[in-house]
Parts: sequence; C-alpha cells; structure tokens
Amino acid sequence: MNTPLKCLNYINDYWIPAQAGETLESRNPNDWRELVATFPRSTVADVDAAVEAARQAYYNWRLVPAPVRAELIHRVGEILLQRKEEIAYLMSREMGKPLTESRGDVQEGIDCAFYYAGEGRRLFGQTMPSELGNKFAMTIRVPVGVCALITPWNFPIAIPCWKAMPALVCGNTIILKPAKDTPGCATLLTQIFQEAGLPAGVVNLIHGSGEEVGRALAEHPSINLVSFTGSSQTGAEVGATCGRSHKRVCLEMGGKNAQIVMEDADLDLALEGALWGAFGTTGQRCTATSRLILHYQIKAEFTEKLLEQASKLRLGPATEPETDLGPLVNSAQRARVIEYITLARSEGAKVLMGGEALAEGELKHGYFFQPTILDLVTPQMRIAREEIFGPVVTLMEVNSFEEAIALLNNTAYGLSSSVYTRDVNRAFQAIRDIEAGITYINGPTIGAEVHLPFGGVKQTGNGHREAGSAALDVFTEWKSVYVDFSGHLQRAQIDNR
Repeated sequence: MNTPLKCLNYINDYWIPAQAGETLESRNPNDWRELVATFPRSTVADVDAAVEAARQAYYNWRLVPAPVRAELIHRVGEILLQRKEEIAYLMSREMGKPLTESRGDVQEGIDCAFYYAGEGRRLFGQTMPSELGNKFAMTIRVPVGVCALITPWNFPIAIPCWKAMPALVCGNTIILKPAKDTPGCATLLTQIFQEAGLPAGVVNLIHGSGEEVGRALAEHPSINLVSFTGSSQTGAEVGATCGRSHKRVCLEMGGKNAQIVMEDADLDLALEGALWGAFGTTGQRCTATSRLILHYQIKAEFTEKLLEQASKLRLGPATEPETDLGPLVNSAQRARVIEYITLARSEGAKVLMGGEALAEGELKHGYFFQPTILDLVTPQMRIAREEIFGPVVTLMEVNSFEEAIALLNNTAYGLSSSVYTRDVNRAFQAIRDIEAGITYINGPTIGAEVHLPFGGVKQTGNGHREAGSAALDVFTEWKSVYVDFSGHLQRAQIDNR
C-alpha cells in the first residue's frame, strides 16, 4: 500500500500548512478506498501571503538575464526527466490516466522546459526604421508581473508546465493553484522547481478549492495576470472578474470537437484516430473527439468497425500496463456522464454500445464507465452540443463535404477538429473553412505539440494562445522604444511633412 502524501502550500521557499489549519483529501479514482494525499484547504489569508511573496520576488527576478532564467528552467526539465516514472505513477493513481498516457503528460512538461529554455536566448523584439532622420525605433518584451496559474486535473503536469515555464522565462513570478483532484502532482512539480534553484518567492503553490482560492486570486489587486484552463462557465466568471479590475486574463476552456470521415478516407486510419480521440484519457480532454461526422456512403461500414474495435478496449486500473481506459476522475464526473446518457436516450439517441457505469467485480470501488457510442444523433440534441468530458462519442451522418464542414462548425466551441480524406483540395478547404484553433488532416483531434500555439475560438478561449512562441505574448508586454540622436526636437507626422 502506498503511503499517502502530505501536501503543503509552498510560499517564499517554505512548505507550510494553510493558516486556518484545515485539510482536504485526494482519493484514488481507481479505488476510492485509497487515500492518495491530504492537502491544505487554503483561504484568502494564504493567497495574500503567496501574492506578497511573489510581488517582492518579482522586483529582483525580472532583472535576472533571461538566458540565466532559462538555464534554471532547463534544469527543471532535466529533473523531470530523471523522475518521469515516479511522477507518472503518482498521476495514474491520482487522476486515473493510464501509465502510457501519464508518461506522455510528464514528457510534455519536459518538452516545455527544453523549448522555453531556448526562448530565453531569444525573446525577440523588432527593429524598424523611423520616419524621421537620426532616430532609432525598436520594440522589446517586458514581463507582466505576478501571474496566477489556475490549472485542471486532466493534465496535471503538462498544463502547469506550459503556463509556468514561459511565464518564468519571461521574468514573471507565479502562483500555481492546481485542481483539488491532483494536489500530489502539483506538489512534486513544485519540489522540482525548488530543487532546480528557483529563488524564494518566484514560484509559489496554493492548494484549495476554486471557490475560495481561485476566486481570491482572480480578485486580488496585486495579481497582474490570470491564466485559467477549465470549463467555459467558470472561465466566463474568471474573465468577468479580471475585466472589472483591468487584469490581464488568458482563458483556455471547453470543446465539442469533431472528426469528419469522408467517403474517400482511409477507413482503417480514420478508425484508429476515432478510437484514440474519443477514448484516450477516458474522454477527459478538452480536445477529445466528441462527435464523429460520417459520410453516408461509409457510415455503416465505419460504424461496424468502430463497434468491433471499441469492444476490445480494456478497462482497468490506470497503473496496470494492459489498461486502455482508466476511471473517470471522481464520482461527480461519473454522475455527469450518467446524466448525459440519460438525456441522450430521452432525446431519441440510440446507445449502440456502453452507456453504463461499472460498479461490480474488481472495478466496483472505482469510477469506471464503459466506452459509449451513440447513434441517431441530431444537431439540436444537447448531447451533440454540450461538453461531456467522458468516454462518449456521437455518430452524425452527412451527405456531402460542405454539409460536414457546416455541421462541424455548428457548435458554441472551436478548439480542435479533424478531417480524414485523400482529396488534397478538400483538405485545404477544411483548413480554410473550419472554425477552430486546431485542425488535423488525417489525424485525430488530440495530440498537440508544445511548440505550436494551443487554444481555440468562440467559447473555447478569449483570443490568446498557450504553448509555442505565442505564449510569450500572454506573459509579456510590448514596449516601444524611440532613440532620437538628432540633437533637436523632431515632431513625428509634423516636421517630416
């Protein structure tokens, strides 16, 4: 039996409990009887302490040369690499992601570290000609200040890394607020930042609920930026709160992603993509394939293949190497999926496979749910429009490529998208016409890489992008600089005309 972790807040290089002394529990979704960790139930007082530490550290940290800051982030990547198996095993126990996927999650954090370590020697500005003689013009990047990073449980290492690492390389200080379901992973990651030598106050960790800690961070007058990943409903509240205080905010929210399979597609390849996109991480990804849009000529054949292969997926504890699907993260998430299946039946959808929670046998103490395939789904149904965040995929039939694109776009979200076709003309039309931040051609809707921008349109985001060099625009301000060496007053737009 694993010994439960005792997680603490990390403020100004000290590991401390919540000032009120209260704690919460994190339990194993594979078997809820196992206590994985206890962690502080923090309050506004703890947030105030973390913000003060981050604010004081910022004044010195911003003056550290960016290449030096980047070297410390590179060291974080090296330690993550050394501890990859340890972190992956904890992740599988803490949120139920199969070990192969947990290793990929940690690897994404490693990739972020090495990528943004390189950005520390760039952080490019621009030089451009002035319209006046003997005058020099350029732009530079400057840090924003104290950044609150509010992160979800489904990627408990990757997402904190793709927020924290560019923020730190750019010269900001951070306060990480992880999800209640994954305090252990956040604690290990913060320990690694400490081991790598980040100065006191530059990285801070506050555990607790979104209602208490998340809200306090969004409302705090000394926080300069909030980077939030989570539901669109909560993101809207965070955005409104930040807007009232003129605080910068980056929102990465929900998705209702679709994979189109045309009649000329490689069906076996499209099948592999559908299985991975719909059921990877038990469907608990913002980029998960929630809708399969199938051309009528191949729908019957593709559906038969999909049912055959999906029935072979192995449900089981995430720490067992033969497991394909682990559990849902907690009882509330399982109840949410059950509610959507009930709703789908009432709306007239047909359950071709699955649709039930598993509450018996060796899996009876976990939050397991069968991979589920729904047919006869129409665009008006809530099951076709709302994010489920579970192992559920809907089948929708179309008669043409144009209809497929229109149906894919018929959603309030716009994160990821996928089209399987051998027609290069269709492929480029899809790239042009799909309303999403990410489009895959002959690939599933999941599988983003850290050096490309990540985010979406409509209710998926607020115009910013994380990952890649685009993240630098989140965590820096642009400053325009003019140097006049003429020795006399020059009035732009006046003296040169």
